[in-house]
Amino acid sequence: MSMAKRSLVVLYTHALVWLLGWAMPQIAMAAPQGNEYERATALLASQANEGILKAVALLGAAEHPEGLAILEALQARQLKIDAAGVLFAPADLEAKSELVTIRAELRGQAPRDPLRPVPLNNAIRREVERVLAQLRLSAEDITLRRTAAEELAAHPSEETVELLRGRLGEEPDAAIRDLLRLGVAKVELSAADPALRRAAIETIGELGDVSMLDPLRRLVQANPDGSFSEADASVRAAGEAVLSKLERRRMVFNLVANTVYGLSLASVLLLAALGLAITFGLMGVINMAHGEMLMLGAYATYFTQGVFSDFAPAYMELYLLAAIPFAFFVTAAVGILLERSVIRRLYGRPLETLLATWGLSLILIQIVRLLFGAQNVAVANPSWLSGGWSLLPSVVVPYSRIAVLLFTAVVVTFVWMVLQRTSLGLRVRAVTQNRSMAAGIGISTQRVDMWTFGLGSGVAGLGGVALSQLGNVGPELGRQHIIDSFMVVVLGGVGNLLGTILGSLGLGLANKFLEPVTGSVLGKIFILGLLILFIQRRPQGLFALKGRAAED
Repeated sequence: MSMAKRSLVVLYTHALVWLLGWAMPQIAMAAPQGNEYERATALLASQANEGILKAVALLGAAEHPEGLAILEALQARQLKIDAAGVLFAPADLEAKSELVTIRAELRGQAPRDPLRPVPLNNAIRREVERVLAQLRLSAEDITLRRTAAEELAAHPSEETVELLRGRLGEEPDAAIRDLLRLGVAKVELSAADPALRRAAIETIGELGDVSMLDPLRRLVQANPDGSFSEADASVRAAGEAVLSKLERRRMVFNLVANTVYGLSLASVLLLAALGLAITFGLMGVINMAHGEMLMLGAYATYFTQGVFSDFAPAYMELYLLAAIPFAFFVTAAVGILLERSVIRRLYGRPLETLLATWGLSLILIQIVRLLFGAQNVAVANPSWLSGGWSLLPSVVVPYSRIAVLLFTAVVVTFVWMVLQRTSLGLRVRAVTQNRSMAAGIGISTQRVDMWTFGLGSGVAGLGGVALSQLGNVGPELGRQHIIDSFMVVVLGGVGNLLGTILGSLGLGLANKFLEPVTGSVLGKIFILGLLILFIQRRPQGLFALKGRAAED
């Protein structure tokens, strides 16, 4: 080969190498997102901090369908590297034990021990949080976008404010846009430009975020030397106007919240006191074991949950519906047994009845401890009772409490129908008004006592079903409600259904409105003092018992 040809070959080779060196990065940049995803997963397995940071950026830019899940797994330290340097993740990219490879050419490969997590330092963690927020805010799922916006609006920063501004013009949902605006306003509240601070205050006032009350108070508050934290008078004036508006808004929120929670407490008190009002009004028995009927109803619900979990897991969502009649019949049977064996022998001796039923309550508590243990047990809410209803921005009512309110209405209607529309109810009313005359016309008062005591105990068991959905269940559950139950019955009037309803409403609302002012303990003491004064003035309660016996 001649010298000229050799020179041409060398020149051609150099040109080809230069051309390939220039073209390959362009090809890589124009490659489909799947290639960027594969590069990112390879970099994650490199264990180098710079490589992991590049991988995080690539996953954010590529917007691969699995990128969000992989970054969440990285944040939770669930990404693993095996002995061969292969990257593995949980099978469904959630916290599970089964691992699979996340690179396409290695899918299905089993990991080799030992496994170690992908390194995650503070710099990587901050970048992951930023990219995750970006991906979530641009996701198609509106719930995911709303959750991300809520998190960023609650804790905005200088690093995320540009991201929030960028999404404002692209977000189609008005509620999410308001969250983005709120996050920007919280950051701009500390901006150097007074116009930005004033605009941020106006945005906070427009959105009505009561969580900003304290920052606004600090902004307009005078320092000990007479100066202000906010030097600009126009910004302070805007802050004072918005502060007054938010304080009125919070007052309305507190009023609504206390009313809702007071109604919820009243429903619990009504369920606890309803059965007691029946038995106390008919027989005059101070039944200190009534609280344990609530406890037995709650444990009957726990037992039903266990039966469904072991023998019918496919129908687990329906266990609560099955627990309602089961708890009623179990507690009614226990009540009839107690009345037939002990209480019937003590009629007319109230002090001895009180001591006997107190002893029965201790026996029932000990039996439950032997059967289920001394520790509290958890009764799970079905999925259709999980979550809550956002009544106002800062008032969320759990579905379980809404269900208890509706359930209480059903139980009260059931008791009213029994007492007003059945032959048993007719006999109960006759014996309540004049026991001797009812016996004289052929009514078996002992049988009426037995069935009435069973009904009252069964209703208490239904109260236990409701209480099991509001908290843990334990052997001491009944003692927490027995005193309040007696207070409701005495306030409403012995044996009066309407009085029991109004008494529970009054005590429930009074408790919730007094607690923020006086505290829970002082609130109860204050209510007890008012109740004593009321009974001194009107011993028969809100509604007096009607009939010859009452007049005597």
